[in-house]
Amino acid sequence: MKKLKLQNDSYRILVSNYKEWLDILGYAESTVYQLPNHLQEFLYYLEQTDIKNIHHVTAKTVKDYYQELQQRANERQSGSLSKSYLNKHQQALKKFKEYLQNHNHKSINIHLKSEKQPTEEKLNILTQSEIKQLFRATEYSHTESRFKLRDKAILTVLYSCGLRRNEAVHLDLSDILFDKERVFVRKGKNYKERFVPINRKNAEILADYIYEARPEFYQSNVSESLFINHHGTRMQGMSFANRLKAIVEVADNKTIAEKSITLHILRHSIATHLLQQNVPLESIKTFLGHSSLESTQIYTHLLKTIENE
Repeated sequence: MKKLKLQNDSYRILVSNYKEWLDILGYAESTVYQLPNHLQEFLYYLEQTDIKNIHHVTAKTVKDYYQELQQRANERQSGSLSKSYLNKHQQALKKFKEYLQNHNHKSINIHLKSEKQPTEEKLNILTQSEIKQLFRATEYSHTESRFKLRDKAILTVLYSCGLRRNEAVHLDLSDILFDKERVFVRKGKNYKERFVPINRKNAEILADYIYEARPEFYQSNVSESLFINHHGTRMQGMSFANRLKAIVEVADNKTIAEKSITLHILRHSIATHLLQQNVPLESIKTFLGHSSLESTQIYTHLLKTIENE
């Protein structure tokens, strides 16, 4: 279904914040993409039925909307919408209810029976022990030393420094400030710049890569990029993802493998670990480059979810 344009400013903000919430909680990229779209369909329905405030939504409103979904024609094949697709809409609404509850909004009543047993995704955060296993795995993640040192440096900037994938991709050599024990992040979200601290151990890992491994890559003296590939050009996001996959494979840990770790989950993991160590939320906000404390506060909910498992 084509993306529907919302007229209500508050509804548009809700969709945006809901998407960011799902992302920070560590859901799969497909879920972070799909559920906000389904929520947007629901909010569009509210606009069409002249409901301009989320607080005016009743259990009957949700039921009427869902009945309309059940009767909608399937655009890709004959018949109605599939049960799995309807369950995704249910998941979007139930997660939205949870979002409202966690952000001190008046919640909405949802009384919908699943079309079949839904497969609720788990929040896949690595433990500190599992992170250590990944770092150890870089000792044999490749046959060549230069790649192994680069793998360890990649884990350092994505986990220890908590960088987003795009931020890691755009790091230059000049951004590693050993004298100040800082990493300069110039390509942050919404192009916001920040400095991220590095301790002695992280600095040693980055120094080993920069001074021992990186010069062995083709035309390394030509590029200013911190991470370069065997062609001597800047590594892109997919290459980072492939190296993480290789590290996970050689770690040979079934629990880690089953978590389907992504680059972004490394960032979620360090944020959760900092919270477990009682680092102030304001400090974590600055470390991650969040624009608001509300985004960082989501990790307090994530931590409670992990502790209750």
